[in-house]
Amino acid sequence: MRLKYKIISGFIILAIMLIIAGVISVFELSHVGKSVQKLLDENYKSIDAANNMIEALEREDSGILLLILGNWGEGRKTIHDADSVFLENLTIAQNNVTIPGENEYIDRIRISYFDYKNIWIRPIVGTSKEGDIKWYYDNHHQSFSNVKLMIKELMILNQNAMYKTGSELQSRAEKAIMPGIVAIVAGIIFSLIFSYFIHYYVISPISKMIKSVNDYNDYNKPFNVEIETKDEINDLANSIKKLFIKKSTDLKS
Repeated sequence: MRLKYKIISGFIILAIMLIIAGVISVFELSHVGKSVQKLLDENYKSIDAANNMIEALEREDSGILLLILGNWGEGRKTIHDADSVFLENLTIAQNNVTIPGENEYIDRIRISYFDYKNIWIRPIVGTSKEGDIKWYYDNHHQSFSNVKLMIKELMILNQNAMYKTGSELQSRAEKAIMPGIVAIVAGIIFSLIFSYFIHYYVISPISKMIKSVNDYNDYNKPFNVEIETKDEINDLANSIKKLFIKKSTDLKS
């Protein structure tokens, strides 16, 4: 093989290695990016909806206390607004079921919430319930705590799923880095091997030819360099040898 093809082949092989590693890394990183977006769109949406339901539930509890204290107007408004927010976020959670068993958690929340709602939807102001803290604790507070606990269980379910997905994303990110590391290591090894062959087949023969030429000029030693390869270096050695033979013949004449 000619020298120029050897050198070009070496650079082509190195370029192919880097291109393959780059394509694999880009593919893996793109996959990780899409997974992160999916994680935010799914688990985080459910966690946010659960958090909003808890806040709405606590505002409803405040509204119940206002009703017990006889503040009908402010109490009903607080309850009505909080109920709208709760139902809105319950619908978001129902439409974003992504984990096995999550739908069962949401169904339990929905049933428990409407049981809880039946307690405070009845008149309180102007009835025996007004000012009755014992009624509040015995009837309302326990139902309120049950709904809140179920919502927290839904939140924990999604948090655990998010943590698991995050761990998987970390593993994928490490896999995305690996092709680059392998390419760097392989590139270094290949460069060392390529440098060795360049030295062995190019630099070393040229150095031998230079030494032989200097020996001819300084000590009149015959040019005698054997080249193993059949390439431009071999052609150069043969040309120099012919030149010296011709020069020796001319001197003898």
